[in-house]
Amino acid sequence: MRATIIHGPGDIRVEDRDYPTVQLPTDVIVKVTASCVCGSDLWPYRGVKPTHKPSAIGHEFIGTVESVGEDVKDLAVGDFVIAPFLVSCGACPQCLNGVTVACEHLAGWGGKDDTGHAIDGGQGQAVRVPLADSTLVKVPGITEPDDVLRKSLLTLSDVMATGHHAALAAKAGPGRTVVVVGDGAVGLCGVLAAKRLGAERIIAMSRHADRQAIAREFGATDIVEERGDEGVAKVRELLGGVLADSVLECVGTKESMDQALHSTRPGGALGFVGVPTGGGEVPLRYLFDTNISIGGGMAPARTYIPELLADVLDGTINPGRVFDVVMPLEEAPEAYRAMDERRAIKVLLTP
Repeated sequence: MRATIIHGPGDIRVEDRDYPTVQLPTDVIVKVTASCVCGSDLWPYRGVKPTHKPSAIGHEFIGTVESVGEDVKDLAVGDFVIAPFLVSCGACPQCLNGVTVACEHLAGWGGKDDTGHAIDGGQGQAVRVPLADSTLVKVPGITEPDDVLRKSLLTLSDVMATGHHAALAAKAGPGRTVVVVGDGAVGLCGVLAAKRLGAERIIAMSRHADRQAIAREFGATDIVEERGDEGVAKVRELLGGVLADSVLECVGTKESMDQALHSTRPGGALGFVGVPTGGGEVPLRYLFDTNISIGGGMAPARTYIPELLADVLDGTINPGRVFDVVMPLEEAPEAYRAMDERRAIKVLLTP
C-alpha cells in the first residue's frame, strides 16, 4: 500500500509499505477513505519536534472495516468508522473517567501498541487498529458518506473534538463572552464549539479573510486582527471595558498563551489545547492575583465523538468547512507545504 512517511524536517514522502494484517485478536483493519494533515504534524515537519528515523505519520482518518480479529465484538466488516487520534482500551481507570488520552494502554498511529507491534500511520491506504472495539466509533446508518459529510466526520477524529475540549475547559456557555486565539482548524472548531455550547458573543482573533469568513459562519460575532497589548485593548473595547469570561488557546506558542491569558478577565477561565512548543511557563503569580482558572490539554476525542457525531449527523454542526483543500494521498508533500505556508487551512487527503 501507499503511505506518508516523514524522513526529517521538510522531507515528506509517499512510499510503499506492507498492507496491514490482523496481528492480535482485538485488531481490525480499516481501509482509509479520508485522512488529513494536522497542525501538530507541522511540528516535526518544521523540525521543532525531532524525527530520529523515517516514520509513518498522520493521526486522523475515517474508513471502512475490512477484516476483524476473533475477539472483536462490536465491529463488523463493512462498518464505517471514525478513528480518534489515539488508541485507548476503554477499561482502565483513566478511560472510565473519560480521560482516554491517559489510557494505561495508550498508543499512537505510526508508533507501536503496548505489545510491541507496529501501528500504521493515518495518512495511508489502510491501518491496523489495535483495541478496535474501544478505540473506533461506528457511524450508524452510513456506509458511503457524501463529500460534505465525509469532511465533518473526519474532523471528529481530532480538530472538532479538540475545539470542544477547549470550549469546555474555558467554561464557554450561555451568558458568557468568549475569545478564541488561533484561526487554524482547531481554533475555528473552537468557535463552533463555543456557539454549540450557547455562547452568544464570540470574538475570533484572526488576520486572514478566508478564516475570518469561516469563523463568522461558525458563530463568531466579532473579529480582532490586532495582537499583543493592542489585541487585549480591542477585546476590552468590544466587551465594554472588561475582558472575556472564557478564552480558548488553540495554537501552543508562548505568544498565543500570553495573548489568551491577558484576554481573560479576573475570575474567568482559559482552556488551552494548542500543543506546547516551548517558551515561557504559565505565570502562577498572575493566576493567583487574578483568580483565572486554566484547564484543557490533550483532548479525549474518543470520549467526545459520540455526542458530536449526533450533531453532525442531524446537521446541527458542519465542522467539515475547515477543509478548504482536497488532494490525493500522492500529493502529501504538497499538502504539508500548503499548510506550512498557510495557503491552506486544512488539507484532506484521499487514498
